Amino acid sequence: MGPLEGIKVVELAGIGPGPFAATLLADLGATVLRIDRTEPADIGIKRPARYDLLLRNRPRLALDLKQPEAVEQVLRLVDSADVLIEGFRPGVTERMGLGPDVCFARNPRLVYGRITGWGQSGPLAHAAGHDVNYIALTGVLAAIGRKGGAPAIPLALAGDFSGGALYLVIGVLSALLEARQSGRGQVIDAAIVDGTASMAMPFYGQHAGGLWQPERGSNVLDSGAPFYDVYECQDGLWISIGPVEARFYAQLLDRLGMHAAQLGEQYDRANWAAAKVTLAGIFRSRTRQAWCDLLEGTDVCFAPVLSFDEAPRHPHLQARGTFIDIDGVVQPAPAPRFSRSVPDTPKPPQAEPGRDFEAALSAWESVPRFAHGERK
Repeated sequence: MGPLEGIKVVELAGIGPGPFAATLLADLGATVLRIDRTEPADIGIKRPARYDLLLRNRPRLALDLKQPEAVEQVLRLVDSADVLIEGFRPGVTERMGLGPDVCFARNPRLVYGRITGWGQSGPLAHAAGHDVNYIALTGVLAAIGRKGGAPAIPLALAGDFSGGALYLVIGVLSALLEARQSGRGQVIDAAIVDGTASMAMPFYGQHAGGLWQPERGSNVLDSGAPFYDVYECQDGLWISIGPVEARFYAQLLDRLGMHAAQLGEQYDRANWAAAKVTLAGIFRSRTRQAWCDLLEGTDVCFAPVLSFDEAPRHPHLQARGTFIDIDGVVQPAPAPRFSRSVPDTPKPPQAEPGRDFEAALSAWESVPRFAHGERK
């Protein structure tokens, strides 16, 4: 079940953004078959498969793609696939015999999704890299962090998973829609540098207009403003506030028992440093729970800063089912939500990739396809 039911995706195993894109497609109902390496990849972090959530919700098949017969086996899958996803450096799948031209000759409607850090072209296209490098090159990393401090690395969220995987999924879904009209597939060149730069669009606009201060921690949304920041509480835990609108800011001051004159005009940067000191003292006077009792659920734009342990237990996220337990592992549920075509609960990651291609092919071919807007 799910809005992508009937869409068939071949995933050539990679790390990071490629598997995440495949997971998102599978979570929304696509049938995804992951082609794993016969030898484990050098991925740095070793973990039991049940905790590798980027492998959930799809079967895995081990093939040695250095062998011609294995390549031909993948091409048999491509014959009836809607999408292929790969995350190798430019030219690698061509050398394997699985490049776009070969695949299009077998299946002209195929959407061929390629995810890389630097893109398929450009001076750095063949260089190794990781999330931190890609967001560094786009200007995004330089903008994140505290005033006077080093750039802060935002996990792999800004590059790999947002600028990379999400833009790959957007490209794949867009190309699938176009193929329903044209009857022709195409290549999606999803470069993490492109997607990350795209997400920074509003900040580049502010920069061009002279509205962005180049020093980190000096703007409204980068911890520069006292009304858009995190504060430590009496118990050492943290809260966040973000009332950028005047009416919400006025409500915050009212609930804190303060007058606007005590902090100065909200958007006068000359007041910000002193206002931060004042607010820090106030928020340090009570526990996080006390501030939750006073501020949570109001229009002051407030939330406690929760850990990975705490977040799944928050009443709001519990009420929405934002997190689910699969095979004893608490993890995020599929998103977004759909009113009719509700996705099934994801299946846990397969412990080991299988090696029976014929069984995998039989299961693959039994899935009804979705083509030309009609079930087949």
